[in-house]
Amino acid sequence: MIVYIHEREDWTDFTWDNEKVMIKLGEARNQQGRLLGRMESLGFDLQNEAVLNTLTLDVIKSSEIEGELLEIEQVRSSIARQLGIDIAGAVESERHVDGIVEMMLDATQKYDMPLTKNRLFGWHAALFPSGWSNLNKITVAGWRKDTTGPMQVVSGPMGKEKVHYQAPGSDRIEPEMIRFLDWFENEHDTDLVLKAAIAHLWFVTIHPFDDGNGRIARAITDMTLARSDKSVMRFYSMSAQIRVERKQYYEKLEKAQKGNSDITEWILWFLQCLINAIESTDKTLSKVFRKAEFWKLHSATILNVRQQNIINRLLDGFDGKLTSSKWAKINKCSQDTALRDIQDLMKKDILQKEAGGGRSTNYKLK
Repeated sequence: MIVYIHEREDWTDFTWDNEKVMIKLGEARNQQGRLLGRMESLGFDLQNEAVLNTLTLDVIKSSEIEGELLEIEQVRSSIARQLGIDIAGAVESERHVDGIVEMMLDATQKYDMPLTKNRLFGWHAALFPSGWSNLNKITVAGWRKDTTGPMQVVSGPMGKEKVHYQAPGSDRIEPEMIRFLDWFENEHDTDLVLKAAIAHLWFVTIHPFDDGNGRIARAITDMTLARSDKSVMRFYSMSAQIRVERKQYYEKLEKAQKGNSDITEWILWFLQCLINAIESTDKTLSKVFRKAEFWKLHSATILNVRQQNIINRLLDGFDGKLTSSKWAKINKCSQDTALRDIQDLMKKDILQKEAGGGRSTNYKLK
């Protein structure tokens, strides 16, 4: 018979191999510091762009882990509106999307505020504004009641389900969450990155809600990592990396939840996942870094507003080919002005012609 970790006496007296964990924690902390130092060298606008890209990715991937696909532009627009960032092509977002964004922003932008029962209930209500999860009516902004049986994590087709985990009974949730929240806010000896790993496992093991436990666990993780960074600026996404390593994520969770209070293996996996998440920013924020390098190189170059506008569009990934007529249309200027702007950039060794000639000439960055 399987004995789950929460069925053991004093199950939250977690232990780990300190030597192994400290080596991996040092590596993760070093990566954090290097990334934050690199991002601090960027200008305010580029930092905002990096944060917008990272938070969009985080929201999209956290939902994707649970099998829910969100519209990227809706998520991006919702985040921009709530952070007060102006973006081109903003679209309207559904209330459900806004709720998921609200939860993530509350966790990361107000990371220094206490995590409380009511705050968790607010996050849960934001995730499920209709009171339904797919076709199921659920308890929203309250602990699960287990009215239809024990809370289980299962996979497989109906009739052939495999039970991966069974959570504590609903009668235990209140005292378990009181203990968790007290530890989360009042235990200050554990490094915050290590605390993020423990908090994630601890919360998802209690599994206090009918649905949304994984997303809220990842929000708590992001909140704790923001505390460790001492910054509201998010430049790496754990959810995106967990999505990449989803199979391992569930395997490590299941193994820890069926094990004892020695959670070394889970912590080492979590720390490596964090390291991978930070390293992946070179790819996810490549456009931001390219912009930063470009504007650093041309910091002394005199450019008008129209030229800056088009250059930024090209750095972002211009849709189609850039012609003088497109330049004029985008900047609401005459064809002659567009040509003068383009010729000036070619003299400054910023633009060059692509194949073609005459009125069909296309231009690109050098």
